[in-house]
Amino acid sequence: MVKLTIPGTPQGKARPRFSRTGHAYTPDATRRYEARVSVYGKYAMCNKDIFRGAVKVSILAAFLVPDSYSQKRRAACLQGSERPAKKPDMDNIIKIICDGLNGIAWKDDAQVVEVSATKTYAEFPSVTVYIEELE
Repeated sequence: MVKLTIPGTPQGKARPRFSRTGHAYTPDATRRYEARVSVYGKYAMCNKDIFRGAVKVSILAAFLVPDSYSQKRRAACLQGSERPAKKPDMDNIIKIICDGLNGIAWKDDAQVVEVSATKTYAEFPSVTVYIEELE
């Protein structure tokens, strides 16, 4: 099993944008975050072979509790009683993580056959990814 943690606020993969001439391009924020995922992925995979078979991915996206929340509500968030039902969408978080790890943890994200993903609150925002090869 490989574990990697990407510090900072979780981001989702943004939809492609189109120029006036009809050219499709990936927004800069998405490209930067994918590159960040790739860097942390390379560090986690250091001295490990790329996964060749089917893999299971577990993602924990931890968001910062908003400053506007009361102490009581903040405590509830940190205990897991309240969850961040807000943007970015979970499917977009999964997509940006899987795309960022292409060619680093696995050859192609088509190898991902099982996904578990959770959004929660934490003292420090981050995305933690666990990758496990299935037999």
